Amino acid sequence: MEIRGRALVYGDKIDTDVIIPARYLVYTDPAVLGQHAMEPLDPEFPKKAKGAVIVAGRAFGMGSSREQAATALKGAGVLAVVAESFARIFFRNAINVGLPVLQAPARGRVRDGDEVVVRVETGEVVNLSTGEVIKGKPLSGLALEILKAGGLTEYLKIRGSK
Repeated sequence: MEIRGRALVYGDKIDTDVIIPARYLVYTDPAVLGQHAMEPLDPEFPKKAKGAVIVAGRAFGMGSSREQAATALKGAGVLAVVAESFARIFFRNAINVGLPVLQAPARGRVRDGDEVVVRVETGEVVNLSTGEVIKGKPLSGLALEILKAGGLTEYLKIRGSK
């Protein structure tokens, strides 16, 4: 699985309240949630998110366990999230909604707007703007299978048909 997009760089400890504020949790449509993604941190985010790869620091997705955080990013058009570390629940929620996530030390080595390629199975982030290859932790096993299927619901549909 290879994802190519423009980098949007953020810092450490981006919590789920920032990713999707609580007042929008009444919505279930990913596109509606996406219109409000990252609103407290970057009001222009929905205009920049389509086709983007978020590159962030430590503890991305910390805070509450709301699944809507990953759904909002995907609904905004984010292709993948690369971070130095993730909150465990956010990481699983992202996989379950089909949003690729990769743990890699890319922040500081990728600038806002750089073109990047994320190789989920090898754990590599390639900064096409500089040529640097950043090694991270590859996804494998059930998490990779779920992601390749497009999320947990799609995975269960496929597995249920066998």
